[in-house]
Amino acid sequence: MGHRLANHLENHPEMGRAVCGFLDDRKLPGKGVMGRTSDLAQLARTGFVDEVILAAPHDRDLTLRVLHAAQELRLDVKMALDLFGCEPTRETERIGGIPLISLHEEQLPVAGLWLKRVLDLAGAGGAFIVMAPALLLLAILIRLDSPGPVFYTALRAGRKGRPFRCYKFRTMVRNADALKEGLREQNQRQGPFFKISDDPRITRVGRILRRYSLDELPQLLNVLKGEMSLVGPRPHPLDDFSAYAIQHLPRLDVTPGITGLWQVTARRNPSFQAGMTLDIEYIRRWSLGMDFKILLKTAGAVLRGSGD
Repeated sequence: MGHRLANHLENHPEMGRAVCGFLDDRKLPGKGVMGRTSDLAQLARTGFVDEVILAAPHDRDLTLRVLHAAQELRLDVKMALDLFGCEPTRETERIGGIPLISLHEEQLPVAGLWLKRVLDLAGAGGAFIVMAPALLLLAILIRLDSPGPVFYTALRAGRKGRPFRCYKFRTMVRNADALKEGLREQNQRQGPFFKISDDPRITRVGRILRRYSLDELPQLLNVLKGEMSLVGPRPHPLDDFSAYAIQHLPRLDVTPGITGLWQVTARRNPSFQAGMTLDIEYIRRWSLGMDFKILLKTAGAVLRGSGD
């Protein structure tokens, strides 16, 4: 039954589901079997799984164990029923003629997330129009200060770990990435983060841009493209993302942001785990009101020139 479900979903991508694989305690990994049911937590996190479908289970204890594990992981859980050719008396979801019943569904704030996207588009679009002369001036200053491009683009880990090209005003010398490995021993951050004070790669104009967070302004384009939001966990470079532990992956369940809770509460805290804790707290407590408060605090921090 599991293969019937998978085949139907693979042949109907318009249904919006992609099959990651099977968990089976009776078969060795291979031919679509990713592991045992005890591997659910690790595989669900690393594969950014949203839903588990139990394919006609007959083991009560196993079913309850998977259900409880999925609830802890905040996954939707559905069960495929073998009705032996009979028709259910109540309407259920069907995949390839197989009826499914829902055992657990995560309640998403659909209306709130839609409004968040509308506000992102309005805010980013309005800021681009209002700040166009200032953006042009900053671009000219960057070119006059040091040789190299105006913009710095690099791959970042986005929602569900999908890489995207993040835009910034260039604040460092042209070969900054090549010089990074030679400075690793001076890293003042704990965990995968890399940051040092008085970074020799930063240009004169770059220091001013960083102090007032002006180097982040081109990310308004990422917001318009839907790759980022005005508020959310900051997107990490791919080399930092590759060093994530499994408990860090939930921060990628949402769209990254230009500013976030960590930036306005503990920006100078060197602890990687402290930043992760604040990002997870933001995701679990999210509301539009929280976003507005973070934006107001961000504006105050920018005016004070507290960036580094």
